[in-house]
Amino acid sequence: MSTITQPEGQRTWLLEMPGSSYAITSSRESGLPRHLHWGRPIGHETASAIAAASPLRQNVEHVAWAEEDRLECVGWGGRRYDEPTIKVDFADGTRGIEWHLADQETTRDGDAITLVLGLQDRAYPLRVELFYRIFDDSDVLERWARLVVPEHGREIVVRRAYSANWWLPERTGWRLSFLHGGWGSETQLERRILGSDKHVLESRRGTTSHQYQPFFALDADGCATEDHGEVWSGQLAWSGAWKITGERTAGGQVHVTGGWNDFDAAIVLTPGSELALPVFAGLYCEGGFGEMSRTWHDYELRHVLAHPGRSPQSPSFSAKPQHHDAGAPLPKLRPVLYNSWEATAFGVDEENQRQLADLAAQMGVELFVVDDGWFMGRKDDRAGLGDWHVDVEKFPRGLAPLIEHVKQLGMGFGIWIEPEMVNPDSDLYRAHPDWVLHFENRTRTEKRNQLVLNLARDDVAEWVLSTVDDLLSSYDIDFVKWDMNRHFSEPGWPQRKSANPERAWIAYTENLYRILDRLHEAHPAVDFESCSGGGGRADLAILSRTRQIWTSDNTDAFDRIPIQEGFSYAHAPLAMMAWVTDSPNPLTRRELPLTYRFHVAMAGSLGIGGNLSEWTPTQRAQARDLIERYKEFRPVVQYGKLFRLLELSRDDIAALQYIARDERAIVVFAWSGARHYGTHSGWVRLKGVDPTASYRDRETGTLHLGTTLRELGLPLPLLLSFSSMCVHLERVD
Repeated sequence: MSTITQPEGQRTWLLEMPGSSYAITSSRESGLPRHLHWGRPIGHETASAIAAASPLRQNVEHVAWAEEDRLECVGWGGRRYDEPTIKVDFADGTRGIEWHLADQETTRDGDAITLVLGLQDRAYPLRVELFYRIFDDSDVLERWARLVVPEHGREIVVRRAYSANWWLPERTGWRLSFLHGGWGSETQLERRILGSDKHVLESRRGTTSHQYQPFFALDADGCATEDHGEVWSGQLAWSGAWKITGERTAGGQVHVTGGWNDFDAAIVLTPGSELALPVFAGLYCEGGFGEMSRTWHDYELRHVLAHPGRSPQSPSFSAKPQHHDAGAPLPKLRPVLYNSWEATAFGVDEENQRQLADLAAQMGVELFVVDDGWFMGRKDDRAGLGDWHVDVEKFPRGLAPLIEHVKQLGMGFGIWIEPEMVNPDSDLYRAHPDWVLHFENRTRTEKRNQLVLNLARDDVAEWVLSTVDDLLSSYDIDFVKWDMNRHFSEPGWPQRKSANPERAWIAYTENLYRILDRLHEAHPAVDFESCSGGGGRADLAILSRTRQIWTSDNTDAFDRIPIQEGFSYAHAPLAMMAWVTDSPNPLTRRELPLTYRFHVAMAGSLGIGGNLSEWTPTQRAQARDLIERYKEFRPVVQYGKLFRLLELSRDDIAALQYIARDERAIVVFAWSGARHYGTHSGWVRLKGVDPTASYRDRETGTLHLGTTLRELGLPLPLLLSFSSMCVHLERVD
């Protein structure tokens, strides 16, 4: 069981998790919480020794240390020249912060225990509360903060409000790992040495973005591998514009801070108001990047992903992130999905959807999803967004007959929507042109012929909520693909003018959360998928309100391998939706075998997106067999422990291994890229197997000794370009 303890008479707090510790002290010199330790498990005696040996205590006038005291929350002011955590303007023009530790509280709620440290400015009525939450079953530490202005206070302008400040221990050097990319090439892993500069990861786009993930990992001297070495990592739970900064200071200190992006984002706090910041979760592990990922995956499954029949607890992940007791069931398995987009595009109608549903059901699909084009005026991407009424020309009888047909075939029914957007050619825009983000006297920039509704406005948010609620109340819908195909431009809010219009950056995302939370309350059986032109909105906060992420619009199986590898660094396979589409691929025109495409998509939550009416009977029969096989080992992939055996960036073969939670089954995938003649694949050694056990191949019946799998491995008969394999092993007692 995790604990947070403070010995009587001491000013030190120790957060003890299953495999790590985090320690804080309150120095008598400054009266502020200072960071002591984040890493391997220690006791209070060691924490006290670290505090006593602090260079700051020995020489408070030493320039570097006096300017770089390892404060848990750095208020801008005084001799601080590194990245501050909080920066505000007071009503009389004062900008610096001077505060002290005013109070503390520790509480337990089920499997979670929370420490709150209250800071109070010495001269002004501003309170900042620092939250630390840990769980009995995880080494993930959730941190966030809350700013409070009392009723008797005066207006304060918040220029920066970051959620947490993470200090790293003393090491000679650091390597930074992060995920970057673009549309169609999301979550590409990159590593670089953190030098004497600052490294900034950010999005100014209004969403998480395709360009960067709010995720970082640091390992000392670049020595960590997939299986060995200490790794410190973090994820910001925020789906809007964000910023993470890592720096090595002049005094050699390394820290990472982050939260809402402070670009164009001043926030006015009036008397009696408060501001809850997003969670910035951190994780230490000493089993390399593989253990790091598996710990994040388990944390997502147990404490982040929405669960059926359980209403969200709050309108913001930042204020009360969802969690449940360690003994509660895991989120339900993701169904095999078919999406009609690549088959019919905007030409969707009742007849062609019925035909596709028939074919999908014959293949063993469990969820049939109608994509874009089902609503009024939607013949292409130039019109219709905002007018969410069924197109009677395409569906003369409405959606009910199609839904009934899909249900009779034994499948659930899903639908695509993009409720945050509007086409200028729509009845909604003609009635409410002021509802979009825009600046007065400036061009309203379109992308994909659409504009962004200003969800920061409560009336717009209520319209979105009621519109989607009406759709879900009118039809027997099981699944919603919630899309957002463009980022912010002209993020103006003219109706507020001088009343803090910059708050739109934050209020937009907060209202999005409220909408999704209220929809969950009203329709607890409906699943949601986060889609933003692919993986443009993928983070812990959106995953606390949806059950999966549309990883990328790029469905080319070979391109998907590094995208999915990168995604796995931060997020669980259950949350990763992957489709099998046509060959040649609609985007890249690459031709790949059907089995290869399936094996790549099977590495997460399996979906089908091809034009089934053009598949041959042989291809559909092959697909049926592959889907049936996937269902046999689906719990191993979606719930199991993931091991990255070979990475395509280093090898010409990629290989993944999954071990069931009860360790009685193993699944291995391997894929080759373009290969030269005469190249041999060799063997791939498995990880985490019991050397005393035997494992039988479910398909061939071959028996493997655990020691052989660990020391020699499985043969990789991938002699040809773009070949693949899938092996399902079961433990034999």
